[in-house]
Amino acid sequence: MKTLNFEAKSIEEAMEHAERTFRINREYITLTTDEKKSMFGLKKHYEVTATVDVDLEALGLKVLKTMFENMGIENVKISHETPEKNEFNFIIESDENPVLIGKNGKTLENIQFYLRNLLNIFTDERVIVFVDIGGYKAHRKKQLEILATKTAKEVAQTKVAVKLDPMNAYERRIIHTKLADWRDVDTKSAGEKQDRHIVIKPKK
Repeated sequence: MKTLNFEAKSIEEAMEHAERTFRINREYITLTTDEKKSMFGLKKHYEVTATVDVDLEALGLKVLKTMFENMGIENVKISHETPEKNEFNFIIESDENPVLIGKNGKTLENIQFYLRNLLNIFTDERVIVFVDIGGYKAHRKKQLEILATKTAKEVAQTKVAVKLDPMNAYERRIIHTKLADWRDVDTKSAGEKQDRHIVIKPKK
C-alpha cells in the first residue's frame, strides 16, 4: 500500500495533506503521528506517517455492488477468487447478464477497466483485475483458441499470413499463448488503438 512521511502543524492538516496527495477519501487513510516541541515548548509539530489502509478485495466487491444497484440490476451474485497476491478475479451472475456483458463484451470490458483503474489508485504495486459475467470470458477463450488453431493450420498449409479481426489485449494474449509453441507459424500484434489485431504468419 502507499505510504507517505511528512511534517504537519496539526492532525487535521496532516489528514488533509494525505487526502490531497493520495487523492483518496480519509476513511482509507491511517495516520501515525509523533508530536515534537521546540526547545522551549512554544511551538509544536507532528512527524507523520500516512498509510493507505484498505482491503482491495472487499472494496472491489463494494464498488461492483454499488454500480449494479445504480444501474437498477437486481439479483446479482458476485463471487471472487484471489489466486495470487495483487490479482483479483470477480465472477458475476445476474438476471441481466447480456446487458452487463454488452455487444462483443464491450460493457464487461469497461467494467473491468474501471475497477482495475480504481483499485490501482490505492497501491504503488500493480493490481491485476479480472471480471467475468455469466461465464462469458471462459466461453470466449474457448472460441478464440478454436479460431487460433484453425487459422494456424490454414497458414501452415498455404504459407499465406492471415489478419484476424481487432481484439482487446486480453483476447490477443489468448491467441499468442495458444500458438506460442507452434513450429510452423508466428503471431504478432499490429495496428493502433481500436484497430489493434493479430497477424498469424508462416515461419520463415
